[in-house]
Amino acid sequence: MQKLAIGMFDSGVGGMTVLKEVKALLPHEHIIYFGDTARVPYGNKSPQMVTKYALESALFLLTKGIKLLIIACNTSSAFALRILQKKMPIPVIGVIEPGAREAVRNTQSRKVAVIGTRTTVKSMAYDRSIRKLDPGIEVFSRACPLFVPIVEEGLEHDEIARLTAGKYLGDLRGTGIDVIVMGCTHYPVLEDVIRQTLGSGVTIVHSGKETAKEAWTILKEKDLFNRRGRGKCEYFVTDTPESFHDIGGRILGENLAHVRSLKSLDYQDLLFSS
Repeated sequence: MQKLAIGMFDSGVGGMTVLKEVKALLPHEHIIYFGDTARVPYGNKSPQMVTKYALESALFLLTKGIKLLIIACNTSSAFALRILQKKMPIPVIGVIEPGAREAVRNTQSRKVAVIGTRTTVKSMAYDRSIRKLDPGIEVFSRACPLFVPIVEEGLEHDEIARLTAGKYLGDLRGTGIDVIVMGCTHYPVLEDVIRQTLGSGVTIVHSGKETAKEAWTILKEKDLFNRRGRGKCEYFVTDTPESFHDIGGRILGENLAHVRSLKSLDYQDLLFSS
């Protein structure tokens, strides 16, 4: 079991920010990353469709032989985590609860902001997770739909990023928040501009870092660490790999090898028939 890979999936390339943190914390682990690039974005899909896609992605990764599954997608974590935890024969973690715990640990004012896609914000998954830990915390949620295309177009250092951040987040400056949770895996790429918009007094929580820590804890508890050699990464996408290769490589800071395109992901007759 120790030599099996960690499986990760996202609707596209944003989950690479989570993979980057997992690689840094668990350098000996093999990782298989699945990006459902043909059906991205999930942020404007119904909960039922997001759950269907998440189940299909999880089953694909299970066929590759994995010991842990990370849902590296906030929208999928919001709607499909509990179902996958019940259905999968291996541990499954998402990105929302680790981020919520870190937000609660860091806030002194007990006022926390959460930013994400419209679907993630509408789900109120972060709100519930945070208030479950501390019912007295006030949560300010903001949907920031243009952040994703800004990242994917490589405009995170452009004036358009600064203006968009000011438009979405400017009104948070007077609320007394001292923590903001980046509730979309693309958003860590915009951390600098978010910090400039809100000021140095606001702690930015990157759910990917906290998810990597949770993965480390689970592997330790279950004695599943791969302690030999350097880990390698494999990548699968459902559309042509060129865009994923370019954007993912930029996020990861290295050239991506082993990016393969799947012609079809049709598991309707196989999905957890038990």
